[in-house]
Amino acid sequence: MRKDAAGGGGGGGIAPGAAAPALLCFDIKPFLAALTLLAAAWQLRPYRSLLAAPFPADACAQAAAGKAESSSSANSTASSSSPPPPAGPEVREFRAVGSAAALFVQMGAYRGGPYTFAVVGLASKPTHVYGKPWFRCEWEPNNPHSNASSSPPEPMRAARTYHMLPDWGYGRVYTVVVVNCTFPQVPNAGRRLVLYAHHGPSRSRDSPRERIVALEEAPGAYDEAAFRPSLSAARVREWMAYHARFFGDRSHFVFHDAGGVGPAVRDALEPWVRAGRATLQDVRAQAEYDGWYYNQFLVVNDCLHRYRHAAKWTFFFDVDEYIFLPDGRKLEDVLAELEPYTQFTIEQNPMSTIPIISDNMILLTGNSCSQWGFEKLVFRNSITGVRRDRKYAIQAKNAYATGVHMSENVIGNTTHKTEHLIRYYHYHNSINVLGEVCREFVPIPPKGGLTWSEKTPWYYDDSMKRVADAVREFERLTIGDARL
Repeated sequence: MRKDAAGGGGGGGIAPGAAAPALLCFDIKPFLAALTLLAAAWQLRPYRSLLAAPFPADACAQAAAGKAESSSSANSTASSSSPPPPAGPEVREFRAVGSAAALFVQMGAYRGGPYTFAVVGLASKPTHVYGKPWFRCEWEPNNPHSNASSSPPEPMRAARTYHMLPDWGYGRVYTVVVVNCTFPQVPNAGRRLVLYAHHGPSRSRDSPRERIVALEEAPGAYDEAAFRPSLSAARVREWMAYHARFFGDRSHFVFHDAGGVGPAVRDALEPWVRAGRATLQDVRAQAEYDGWYYNQFLVVNDCLHRYRHAAKWTFFFDVDEYIFLPDGRKLEDVLAELEPYTQFTIEQNPMSTIPIISDNMILLTGNSCSQWGFEKLVFRNSITGVRRDRKYAIQAKNAYATGVHMSENVIGNTTHKTEHLIRYYHYHNSINVLGEVCREFVPIPPKGGLTWSEKTPWYYDDSMKRVADAVREFERLTIGDARL
């Protein structure tokens, strides 16, 4: 049965006999296809056409011209009075305040020979690692304007100036710098050495620099120990007496006080200073400059150049280390055998500072405190094949700079094969024990046997103990009875 076109009646239908609207006959698919083609054509238009104004260009120009004519008189005065905006980006300002590490801190300057000088100091480590500063030296009159009737003499410029950083990279904020100046002619006395420290790599004489009067000259064998805080006066007394006897009457000792010399230590050294056998220098001001371990590299280089012509051999070692010759050798014979070398290093005998022999004499008489430290500490580390720090001796006249354990800036050869000739006993940490060093008593082990302490095997070695009486007698005969 055919359904009625009225759709069930109601006012919403189409009246019978009326023509159907054209909209009802329109197919939706062709419309969507045409719309899709129109969108695709729009997407394919060039960008310039997309950005074009919806009005004709001449209409826009006419409107702009009309607007310009109406406002030209008002803008003429303003444009002439205000400057145009600056071209390019905004320039930012960087403001520096305060100061960082010093470019150069001089400790000493010394004539190394007829033509050469050495200037020893500290410098900013970042500046020297990354900034490439440089130095130049001049030898100029002390008073260039003393004679007004004639032109002042010209300063003599060094033929070669170079600097070294001898602290093996251990420097912190500051690193050690040794500047060597070599002149083409012998600089006459009565003048002064001027060091120019340049801030950057530019080699121009007009580059930013600092002028330092390093040394002024008027017309006309050393040992070094860098002191640490809290030193035992008894240990310093024993060290000085032992080595004064060991090196003989022609030796001299230079101590650098970095803060550890108290009144008792000064009293222990004072008789040797009076006798002309020792010199004590106060270098506590070095603490203001953050270098490696009390600025030891600075101190040893100053010692090297300050006394390079005073002795043939210079030994560098600490006050808890004792130089020793095995098999009864004589120092003169050992140094004669090593003379072909500019420097030689010395192997270490590491000693324990804990176990002490409790022999019958000590227990019965109670005189352990009357014995000296190196007389009681008789156990040597038996572990072999371990790399340990070495100390060294050097012919200073053949060295440009030096280090704590050896120099890498020398003329000539270095030898390390010296263990059969010379060694040193190292009593680590004993120098800071202000009272009695005895802390653990053990019996004498059988011959060739070992004593264990702190998980370490120790040999019994009484080589130093056997010379204690001779050292005490030498001290008494040289400076009298010492009382601390």
